[in-house]
Amino acid sequence: MKKRFPFWTLGLLGILLLILVPVLYYLPRTQASNDPAAYIPTKPVHVDHKDIIKGEFKTGQDVTRACLECHKDAATDLMKTTHWTWESKSFNVPWRDEDVTIGKINQINNFCIGSQGNENKCMSCHAGYGWEEGKAAEQVNPENVDCLACHADTGLYGKGTFGNPAEGIDLKAAAQSVRTPTRENCGKCHFDGGGGNGVKHGDLDESMYFPDKNIDVHMGGEKNMQCVDCHVTTDHQILGRMVADNYTIDPKEQVSCEQCHVNQKHEDERINTHLSAVACQTCHIPAMALEDPTKVLWDWSQAGQEGRTDDHFTYLKIKGEFTYEQNFKPTYLWFNGNNEYRYILGDPLGKDGITYINKPAGSIADKTAKIFPFKLHVAKQPYDVKNNYLLQPITSGTDGFWTNFDWDNSFKLAQERMGLPYSGEYDFTETYMYWPTTHMVQSADKALQCDSCHGENGRLDWEALGYTGDPIEWGGRK
Repeated sequence: MKKRFPFWTLGLLGILLLILVPVLYYLPRTQASNDPAAYIPTKPVHVDHKDIIKGEFKTGQDVTRACLECHKDAATDLMKTTHWTWESKSFNVPWRDEDVTIGKINQINNFCIGSQGNENKCMSCHAGYGWEEGKAAEQVNPENVDCLACHADTGLYGKGTFGNPAEGIDLKAAAQSVRTPTRENCGKCHFDGGGGNGVKHGDLDESMYFPDKNIDVHMGGEKNMQCVDCHVTTDHQILGRMVADNYTIDPKEQVSCEQCHVNQKHEDERINTHLSAVACQTCHIPAMALEDPTKVLWDWSQAGQEGRTDDHFTYLKIKGEFTYEQNFKPTYLWFNGNNEYRYILGDPLGKDGITYINKPAGSIADKTAKIFPFKLHVAKQPYDVKNNYLLQPITSGTDGFWTNFDWDNSFKLAQERMGLPYSGEYDFTETYMYWPTTHMVQSADKALQCDSCHGENGRLDWEALGYTGDPIEWGGRK
């Protein structure tokens, strides 16, 4: 007698098919999709907090305590990130005997020189409260995390001195306005970093708040992408690290074009032959500072002069002379995502007359490197003549440089805070700092063409990049 097939197994098979078919159908479509938009992460629907937030708030910490009632781990998660620490993990660098850390909190740059000595203003871009001198121990308190800096409507909230809320802020209204971070939230610090609009970055400025698609093909026009679409965030850890404030960076912590442009090739095979040696940004960001100018030269030696008129683009008594440029081509270097060198407070000056704050790593022989666009910022900043290292002045506060315009006094004040002796003799030296250019992306029709780089008037310095000449004449990379 023929054995009967149990009917209940047919039911089970039907249930499995109902589950598996949609999954099997969906996964190949997303993994093989040629539509970059398919890879933008879907965000949870935001919950309006107007009816959730109750009570009155006298301090920023009061608001944070209310946030933590529901978002219990949010503050401790944030405090594990560099948005809080402003400091990298420890690195073993070849030119130092001991491990070092790098970040805004403890190292030098060639813009405002450093946050040490200017905490009252620099901390207005920190996601925390109460960074007054002598209160470092309080920064282990989760209640000092400023939730509003990244989540409140920027029309209702702003930061004052030492990271605290600005005077007159209606903290309840700000707390009720919280939302997923927008370009306005990120831009408050990243568009105005270094002391003003477009100062630090050549590809991030206030034109990016509500850009036209001609400014940035992703953030402008119908796409209207937000920063968090690419800078994907998990437990407040945001993808995307700046090489200027690090030595080496784990690729898993970076943002790349390939996150969304998966396995995409150009129709023209000649362009595809460039992909191993040329970064996407090199062709698709042909110029920076498209609308708002960016600072390319900062001369601190001219600061403190009497009788000169202050002008944001040329001279400020507290900061010296500046040069800004607009809509200009980047500087091109080989780049593998890390630094070959990053100046550490106390390092000696460069031997060739230029001290590099950072040197992007990569060369023509490095198969992990690609030709990449950078903004080069040149500065003239103070150094110790006898000790042969750059100096970090105390600029703000009692007896700081901005109070009495006395450089010598500002360096004496800095000795104890920086742990760096001052010989009593100072002068000024030239420094270079490079910033990768990854925004202000242009559409294909506005990207660089063959003759932009190749030919008599090409923009690339082939010999500086390690070639013997234009590679189109002999076949490419060594």
